[in-house]
Amino acid sequence: MNTPTNAPTNEPPGIHLIGNIPVDAHNTVHIDTRKPIPFSTHAFGVACYDTYGCKVIYDDMSLLNIPDDNKTISSASLGDKYPDDTLGASHIGIRNFPHFPPPAEVTWRSKDGQPHHALVDLEAIFKDKVILHHVPQNQLPPILQADIRPDIILEVNDRTINVYMRAFVETTVLQEPGNKYSNSRNDLILAYTKTY
Repeated sequence: MNTPTNAPTNEPPGIHLIGNIPVDAHNTVHIDTRKPIPFSTHAFGVACYDTYGCKVIYDDMSLLNIPDDNKTISSASLGDKYPDDTLGASHIGIRNFPHFPPPAEVTWRSKDGQPHHALVDLEAIFKDKVILHHVPQNQLPPILQADIRPDIILEVNDRTINVYMRAFVETTVLQEPGNKYSNSRNDLILAYTKTY
């Protein structure tokens, strides 16, 4: 159930919600990292591997339209770059509060030629609308003063659909000692998988 913006919350005094993002009296983001980190906007990306054709419609946009007779490359052919360095999101600013757009519609043929059609419901996959991350609690700052807008990536790989989240999460510890610009993590996390 989504909390209306004017509903009472268990936030400290002076903190209220705009959408699902806690803010202070000056409307500065105030996310307590002892709790799950909410998000209200995301970017979306699509990748297809080992398919014949691939069509994806999301948020009333045709995001990918590979013709049915075109064979996509295999993810194995990408070597060590896959999946971390090959999956990203370029369609930014998609609102998901109070609800995600309707399910993504995916049409493709697996490498054996079998046709497939799927509806991928991001509202169900990310029902809590919180950031997935691997940052240990003791490396998170106590309060985040900016919201996080994650990438959500839908991958079609032969007969399997995977949905990932990638989010820049600030850390209090350098992730690469000596590199002053390494105060965050950007892990690719598998949130959903289904084989057809």
